[in-house]
Amino acid sequence: MGAGMRFWENLWRGRSTQFDSGSAATNAIELTKRNHTISLSKQGAATGNLRVNLSWRMRTSDIGGRQRDSLLRHPFKALKPEVVQAHTQSMVNVDLDLGCMYELADGTKGVVQPLGGFLGDLNGAPYVKLSGDDRFGSGSGETLFVNLDHREEIKRLLIFVYIYDQTPAFDRTHAIVTLYPSNGPRIEIGLDERHSQARSCAVVMIENIKNELVVRREVKFVYGFQAELDRLYGWGLQWGRGYKTKADR
Repeated sequence: MGAGMRFWENLWRGRSTQFDSGSAATNAIELTKRNHTISLSKQGAATGNLRVNLSWRMRTSDIGGRQRDSLLRHPFKALKPEVVQAHTQSMVNVDLDLGCMYELADGTKGVVQPLGGFLGDLNGAPYVKLSGDDRFGSGSGETLFVNLDHREEIKRLLIFVYIYDQTPAFDRTHAIVTLYPSNGPRIEIGLDERHSQARSCAVVMIENIKNELVVRREVKFVYGFQAELDRLYGWGLQWGRGYKTKADR
């Protein structure tokens, strides 16, 4: 093997090591279609406050074929960090919100969401609370907290994302929902599929199955709003037109 080949091989091995260590340093588990469930109980993470965060950025115009063609022509571009254009003019017109349908062990059902000011309660039923003040992620995010110290009283939680202003935008955004347990790695669910007319998406289900808290990826897009998600999962709530005030935002 020539010196030139050894140089490139060592460079590749070096980069591979960096990528591997970088991946481990991020300490994240991504739920995918193939690997779609994880047990919080088995991870030792079924206590304390579970933080659920929604964040997103606008898709860049060249995210599709032109970018891939460019990488094929100039493969070393793949080694350069991507420049994320998060704050574009169109972002102002996109309003993604995070919500949670809950069913408790005693049969109580309801929703926690910005619309209607249903912000929940962390220390009392439903043990889910919405915080519009996202101190941890991007300014455009939303955050839910779940009190897992009351996990025996929780039967199932459906975390969902919807578009408040009724303008379909899932095809224009890269959204991600991240779960931060009290212990262990964070759990990420990406909403990268293009559904140009969808207005809501069931993202993840958290279920208490025989005293084991299981997180399951859903990522099911629907063209309606919460009532359609309700029918899809058989929640049985009554839905009316809701409004989000400035205080809710």
